[in-house]
Amino acid sequence: MRIVRIDDEGKKYGVVDGENIFTIDGGLMKSLKIDDVKLLPPCDMTKAVCVGLNFGDHIEEMGDKRPDEPTLFIKPATAAIGYNDYIVIPEMSERVDYEGELAVVIKKMAKDVSEDEALDYVLGYTIANDVTARDLQSKDGQWTRAKSFDTFLPIGPWIETDLDPSNLEIKTYVNGVLKQHSNTKHLIFNVPKLVSFISHVMTLNPGDVILTGTPSGVGPIKPGDVVTIEIEGIGKLINKVK
Repeated sequence: MRIVRIDDEGKKYGVVDGENIFTIDGGLMKSLKIDDVKLLPPCDMTKAVCVGLNFGDHIEEMGDKRPDEPTLFIKPATAAIGYNDYIVIPEMSERVDYEGELAVVIKKMAKDVSEDEALDYVLGYTIANDVTARDLQSKDGQWTRAKSFDTFLPIGPWIETDLDPSNLEIKTYVNGVLKQHSNTKHLIFNVPKLVSFISHVMTLNPGDVILTGTPSGVGPIKPGDVVTIEIEGIGKLINKVK
C-alpha cells in the first residue's frame, strides 16, 4: 500500500491506486488525480534522524574511516519539503550537494527496541534527499548548520508499506544525468540495526524518519537544476533547485 499526504483544502492522508488518490473526507471516500493535487511530505515528523557514512564507497570519496557504530545527526522537521517543491540555495553557502537516500518511516513510539523486533515499528519506506551545504559542513566541523536549512529535506512522494528494504536499487539523476547508482544491500548498518540503535539513543515517535545514508557520487547542485531520486519499489522523488 502507498500512503500519501496531500494539500486538498487542508492536509489529508490518502491511498495511491495507479494515477488516483483515495481519501476519506467527511466520512465519504473521495477520488483525486495525482497530477491535480499538491503532494506534501508523506509523514508528519518531529525529527529526521540521519545516518552518515553508511556506504563504503561514499566513505572512500569523503576521505573518512569506516565507523564502528552508526554516525548520527538530525535534520529538523522545518527542513522537509515534498515532491516537486523547490530546494532553495542559501546565500551563505557556495557549495550545496544532493544525497539520495532510502528513508524509513516509524509507525509507533520506539524506545530501546531490539533488532529482532525493529521492523514491527516501521510503517514503510520513502525517498529522501539529504541536501547538504558542503562548504559549511567542512567549515563548522559539525553538521547542524550544513544539513538544516529550510528545504534541505525533500522527501516523498509517498510511503510504501509493502517493501523489503534489504535489496533496493538507488539512483540519483541531475538534469537527467545519472550521478549515483547503488543498492541498499551495500549498507554497512541495515534497517533493523539502525532502528534498534537509534531507539537506544532517543525515542522515535510515529511519523519520524530515519535517513539510511547515501552512496558515492554526491555532487553540487545549482539554481535551475532538477534532481530526481529513484528507488526500486517506491518510485521517484523530483525537486527543482532555485
